[in-house]
Amino acid sequence: MKNFLSFVLVLAFIMSCKAQTKENNTELPTTETTYLSVGKQIDDKDVLSADQMAIHYKGMKVGDTINSKMTAKVGAVCQMKGCWMTLNLEDGNEVMVRFKDYGFFVPKDIAGKEVIVNGLAYVKETSVEEQRHYAEDAGKSEEEIATITSPKKSYAFEADGVLIKE
Repeated sequence: MKNFLSFVLVLAFIMSCKAQTKENNTELPTTETTYLSVGKQIDDKDVLSADQMAIHYKGMKVGDTINSKMTAKVGAVCQMKGCWMTLNLEDGNEVMVRFKDYGFFVPKDIAGKEVIVNGLAYVKETSVEEQRHYAEDAGKSEEEIATITSPKKSYAFEADGVLIKE
Protein backbone atom coordinates (compact mmCIF):
# COMPACT_ATOMS: atom_id res chain seq x y z
CA MET A 1 0.00 0.00 0.00
CA LYS A 2 2.87 2.31 0.80
CA ASN A 3 4.37 1.68 -2.68
CA PHE A 4 1.00 2.34 -4.32
CA LEU A 5 0.62 5.66 -2.53
CA SER A 6 4.19 6.68 -3.51
CA PHE A 7 3.47 5.69 -7.13
CA VAL A 8 0.29 7.84 -7.20
CA LEU A 9 2.14 10.84 -5.74
CA VAL A 10 4.99 10.55 -8.29
CA LEU A 11 2.48 10.17 -11.12
CA ALA A 12 0.51 13.21 -9.92
CA PHE A 13 3.74 15.22 -9.71
CA ILE A 14 4.74 14.28 -13.26
CA MET A 15 1.30 15.12 -14.62
CA SER A 16 1.28 18.51 -12.89
CA CYS A 17 4.69 19.36 -14.37
CA LYS A 18 3.51 18.55 -17.89
CA ALA A 19 0.41 20.70 -17.45
CA GLN A 20 2.56 23.70 -16.51
CA THR A 21 4.82 23.66 -19.55
CA LYS A 22 3.70 26.77 -21.40
CA GLU A 23 5.48 28.47 -24.18
CA ASN A 24 6.77 31.88 -23.25
CA ASN A 25 6.36 33.47 -26.66
CA THR A 26 5.28 36.89 -25.48
CA GLU A 27 4.84 39.22 -28.42
CA LEU A 28 5.91 42.78 -27.97
CA PRO A 29 3.23 45.25 -28.86
CA THR A 30 3.80 46.76 -32.27
CA THR A 31 4.28 50.50 -32.37
CA GLU A 32 2.97 51.10 -35.84
CA THR A 33 2.60 54.78 -36.62
CA THR A 34 -0.67 55.83 -38.19
CA TYR A 35 -0.93 58.64 -40.71
CA LEU A 36 -3.61 60.69 -42.39
CA SER A 37 -2.80 60.52 -46.11
CA VAL A 38 -3.47 63.52 -48.35
CA GLY A 39 -2.87 63.67 -52.10
CA LYS A 40 -1.05 60.82 -53.83
CA GLN A 41 -0.61 57.64 -51.75
CA ILE A 42 2.94 57.49 -50.36
CA ASP A 43 4.66 55.40 -47.69
CA ASP A 44 6.98 56.21 -44.79
CA LYS A 45 10.00 54.37 -46.23
CA ASP A 46 13.28 55.98 -47.38
CA VAL A 47 12.54 59.35 -45.80
CA LEU A 48 15.17 62.04 -45.26
CA SER A 49 15.16 63.80 -41.90
CA ALA A 50 14.86 67.58 -41.64
CA ASP A 51 18.58 67.92 -40.86
CA GLN A 52 19.56 65.76 -43.87
CA MET A 53 17.29 67.85 -46.09
CA ALA A 54 18.81 71.08 -44.74
CA ILE A 55 22.21 69.85 -45.97
CA HIS A 56 20.76 69.20 -49.44
CA TYR A 57 19.14 72.65 -49.58
CA LYS A 58 22.39 74.38 -48.55
CA GLY A 59 24.14 72.79 -51.53
CA MET A 60 21.47 73.97 -53.99
CA LYS A 61 21.28 77.27 -55.85
CA VAL A 62 18.28 79.11 -57.30
CA GLY A 63 16.71 76.92 -59.99
CA ASP A 64 18.09 73.58 -58.72
CA THR A 65 15.58 70.76 -58.09
CA ILE A 66 15.68 67.24 -56.62
CA ASN A 67 13.03 64.57 -56.17
CA SER A 68 12.84 63.69 -52.50
CA LYS A 69 10.81 62.54 -49.54
CA MET A 70 11.36 64.26 -46.21
CA THR A 71 9.95 64.43 -42.72
CA ALA A 72 9.73 67.58 -40.63
CA LYS A 73 7.54 69.46 -38.18
CA VAL A 74 4.91 71.83 -39.59
CA GLY A 75 5.60 75.46 -38.75
CA ALA A 76 2.53 77.16 -40.21
CA VAL A 77 -0.44 76.37 -42.45
CA CYS A 78 -2.52 78.60 -44.71
CA GLN A 79 -5.48 79.55 -42.54
CA MET A 80 -7.65 80.38 -45.55
CA LYS A 81 -7.77 76.93 -47.22
CA GLY A 82 -4.82 74.79 -46.12
CA CYS A 83 -3.28 75.35 -49.57
CA TRP A 84 0.32 75.67 -48.28
CA MET A 85 2.39 74.92 -45.20
CA THR A 86 5.88 75.62 -43.95
CA LEU A 87 8.19 72.95 -42.57
CA ASN A 88 10.91 73.64 -40.01
CA LEU A 89 14.41 72.46 -40.87
CA GLU A 90 16.87 71.62 -38.10
CA ASP A 91 19.14 74.55 -39.05
CA GLY A 92 16.43 77.16 -38.37
CA ASN A 93 15.36 77.61 -42.00
CA GLU A 94 11.86 76.95 -43.33
CA VAL A 95 10.61 75.16 -46.43
CA MET A 96 7.52 76.51 -48.17
CA VAL A 97 5.41 73.53 -49.27
CA ARG A 98 2.75 73.90 -51.94
CA PHE A 99 0.69 71.12 -53.44
CA LYS A 100 1.04 69.83 -56.98
CA ASP A 101 -1.47 71.36 -59.39
CA TYR A 102 -3.32 72.85 -56.38
CA GLY A 103 -4.83 69.35 -56.29
CA PHE A 104 -5.32 68.92 -52.54
CA PHE A 105 -5.11 70.78 -49.25
CA VAL A 106 -4.01 69.90 -45.72
CA PRO A 107 -6.02 70.47 -42.53
CA LYS A 108 -5.53 73.98 -41.13
CA ASP A 109 -4.84 72.75 -37.59
CA ILE A 110 -1.67 70.69 -38.12
CA ALA A 111 0.94 73.26 -37.02
CA GLY A 112 3.44 71.49 -34.76
CA LYS A 113 2.70 68.01 -36.15
CA GLU A 114 5.19 65.74 -37.90
CA VAL A 115 4.58 65.18 -41.61
CA ILE A 116 6.19 63.33 -44.48
CA VAL A 117 6.11 65.04 -47.87
CA ASN A 118 6.96 63.50 -51.23
CA GLY A 119 7.76 65.49 -54.34
CA LEU A 120 10.14 68.05 -55.74
CA ALA A 121 12.50 70.12 -53.57
CA TYR A 122 13.84 73.31 -55.11
CA VAL A 123 15.34 76.71 -54.37
CA LYS A 124 13.75 79.88 -55.67
CA GLU A 125 13.75 83.61 -55.18
CA THR A 126 10.53 84.77 -53.51
CA SER A 127 9.27 88.22 -54.49
CA VAL A 128 8.14 90.84 -51.98
CA GLU A 129 4.54 90.49 -53.22
CA GLU A 130 4.53 86.72 -52.76
CA GLN A 131 6.08 86.99 -49.28
CA ARG A 132 3.43 89.52 -48.28
CA HIS A 133 0.66 87.30 -49.68
CA TYR A 134 1.86 84.34 -47.58
CA ALA A 135 2.18 86.56 -44.51
CA GLU A 136 -1.41 87.73 -45.00
CA ASP A 137 -2.65 84.12 -45.42
CA ALA A 138 -0.82 83.20 -42.22
CA GLY A 139 -2.72 85.91 -40.34
CA LYS A 140 0.23 88.28 -39.77
CA SER A 141 -0.46 91.88 -38.72
CA GLU A 142 -0.24 94.84 -41.11
CA GLU A 143 2.92 95.99 -39.31
CA GLU A 144 4.61 92.60 -39.83
CA ILE A 145 3.61 92.54 -43.49
CA ALA A 146 4.98 96.08 -44.01
CA THR A 147 8.44 94.97 -42.84
CA ILE A 148 8.80 92.72 -45.91
CA THR A 149 10.75 94.90 -48.33
CA SER A 150 13.14 92.73 -50.35
CA PRO A 151 13.09 89.44 -52.26
CA LYS A 152 14.71 86.46 -50.56
CA LYS A 153 16.19 83.11 -51.48
CA SER A 154 13.68 80.48 -50.35
CA TYR A 155 13.63 76.75 -49.90
CA ALA A 156 10.51 75.32 -51.52
CA PHE A 157 8.83 71.97 -52.06
CA GLU A 158 6.07 70.90 -54.44
CA ALA A 159 4.38 67.93 -52.75
CA ASP A 160 2.34 65.34 -54.59
CA GLY A 161 1.57 63.41 -51.39
CA VAL A 162 1.60 64.11 -47.66
CA LEU A 163 1.41 61.83 -44.60
CA ILE A 164 0.34 63.57 -41.39
CA LYS A 165 1.31 61.74 -38.20
CA GLU A 166 -1.75 61.16 -36.02
